Amino acid sequence: MDTTGGRRTQAERDAMTVEIGYALVSAAFVAAVLFGVVAGPALLFQLPRGVETLLVAGALVLAPVVFLVRVVTVLYRYRRESGQPSQPGRTNPDS
Repeated sequence: MDTTGGRRTQAERDAMTVEIGYALVSAAFVAAVLFGVVAGPALLFQLPRGVETLLVAGALVLAPVVFLVRVVTVLYRYRRESGQPSQPGRTNPDS
């Protein structure tokens, strides 16, 4: 945030847009890989019905949870890092 009434600059808005896109794409990738790892054996091999159901259900529960955790983690880290001074020990970029 700058000193002109608390409005964000275009560069700050662009950086946040890129970070949101990165968070969503990386979360989708991680969730898809997790789903494949957990449910893959049930979809590829002839397993007992109960085991197939358990693996697919587990993947359907874990994938969205991992997706949300990844998005929140990336955006929280970005927010925490963007509020820090660019040089350690300085409180104002102009000092």
